[in-house]
Amino acid sequence: MGEALLARGAITKDQLDVALKQQRTPGAAAGRMLGELLIEQGVISASTLVHALAQTLGVPGCILRHGLVDPALVKLVGVEESQRLKVIPMFKVRDTLTVAMAEPQSLPVIDRLRQITSLKIRPVLATEANILEFVKKYSGENVDIDAFLTQLAEQDVEVIEREAQDEGPAADIDKMIAGSPIINLVNVALLTAVKDRASDIHIEPDKKGTRVRYRKDGVLRDLMRPPPGMHAAIVSRIKVIGKMDIAEKRLPQGGRVRIVADGSEVDLRVSSMPTLLGEKIVVRILDKRNLRVRMEDLGFRIEALQTFKRILEAEHGLALVTGPTGSGKTTTLYSALDLLRSSEVNLLTVEDPVEYQLDLVNQIQVNEHIGLSFARALREILRQDPDIIMVGEIRDQETARVAVQAALTGHLVLATLHTNDAPGAVARLVDMGIEPYLLSSALNGAVAQRLARNICPSCATKYYPPEQVLIDAGLEDHAGRPFRKGGGCRQCHDSGFRGRCGVYEVMEVTPELRRMIHHGAPTHELRAKLQNAGFLSLRQEGVILAIEGKTSLEEVLRVTQDDSEEAVDHSPVGRAEQAARKEAA
Repeated sequence: MGEALLARGAITKDQLDVALKQQRTPGAAAGRMLGELLIEQGVISASTLVHALAQTLGVPGCILRHGLVDPALVKLVGVEESQRLKVIPMFKVRDTLTVAMAEPQSLPVIDRLRQITSLKIRPVLATEANILEFVKKYSGENVDIDAFLTQLAEQDVEVIEREAQDEGPAADIDKMIAGSPIINLVNVALLTAVKDRASDIHIEPDKKGTRVRYRKDGVLRDLMRPPPGMHAAIVSRIKVIGKMDIAEKRLPQGGRVRIVADGSEVDLRVSSMPTLLGEKIVVRILDKRNLRVRMEDLGFRIEALQTFKRILEAEHGLALVTGPTGSGKTTTLYSALDLLRSSEVNLLTVEDPVEYQLDLVNQIQVNEHIGLSFARALREILRQDPDIIMVGEIRDQETARVAVQAALTGHLVLATLHTNDAPGAVARLVDMGIEPYLLSSALNGAVAQRLARNICPSCATKYYPPEQVLIDAGLEDHAGRPFRKGGGCRQCHDSGFRGRCGVYEVMEVTPELRRMIHHGAPTHELRAKLQNAGFLSLRQEGVILAIEGKTSLEEVLRVTQDDSEEAVDHSPVGRAEQAARKEAA
């Protein structure tokens, strides 16, 4: 075992010698398994041990978690027998039962399982502690898989149009999904994602079968790998739940359904896309428990929060929230709406889609198929006597023009925009055809944001970042200073991170900035002016969070762009200056 870990580079020779010496020394560690000692000492993770062992034994290995184990199958072997044999059934496909075993090479144990279940046994390696933990979990009365399935049935998710499945391949798929393995697999995947507060589930075809992943804290993680031959049935089951046409496989489709899972109402948005190997499904999970509406809970530093609130307190004007897809812009806007909504103001939104419903807010869903675009809905809203308007996204010139005109005619307009930073919002709108003199009068401020992962409190440890990381973070004078990072544990799936917080740069438009915008100043000049006034960039804001121990320096560098590199300026003036500099160089 030690040689296998050395070959993988997971441990050093000195670490191995220390553990072997403890094994031989009389005391609590004497005679214990080498892997257990290395895990306890924090030298390796359970995942590293399992993969090294699996490679040595020539069998698959895994770390058990919710979604990989069908709780109903535990009764097939029995709790006492599972504990005695140190095994747990994971899932059954036709006449083959996949079983996690502490000793997958033990023929007597495999023979005993064949005798009990009358099935073929496919062994998979897992640690003894991991197996006994899940046997205990699924032997209790707290497993609510059945309740979850019942709630799905109550939502009529099994009702589909009979015309779409009476003939051809669709009828065969309908028979396939009638089997409990497919239904259990899909619903365990949904329940696991909801419990783990995931934002999306990806069901993807590949050459070896199907890959199921879910996005948690902005990063995709493997959830399960169903056996080959099940992909069409899994896709069909998801389409049934989303009220989609299971016979149409050539065109993208969308669907939605509301379910009750883990004691909460959850909206599922389903999207299918035909690919070379089959249909890919993405299920967006909209769980109200994940919506942090109070602005103080988002992660703003006190100074940045006070500046943003000043921008929102204006009687009229345009306030923008910028950032890439998935950076939390919509959540920030909902927090702003929560701050502004009251019985004294008429607050309307135009969204695509409406993700969460808020009281005292009139929310309008964009529907391009019938001609209800952002721009048209925004024009009609102006006839509804609004005080505050929220635009889900400024996508085109027409929407931008109507939003700016609304801001100039006495309304407070909140909107999102895709730019890298807050000063870049000016160049983006000018590039969309908004005249600088109009923008200078309408714009009150802009917020740029990213989401950085929080350090897992269960495995937080001190470390000394490499010199290059300190240089990139602008902390050359902090050499020798310890920072925090996560070492990796079961609670955070060995990632070292759990949860996310926002990183924000807030640009308030001052009289001097208005004059610069009016005269078409490029982005780098606006940024220089802001920095002279004490403005902190996204990276600088993130470094402060790392110094405070909320996230790691490497995470901050990952989610923020390097401010030492000049941002791309899309304004006409900026493009001309950049072209001139390139020609001179």
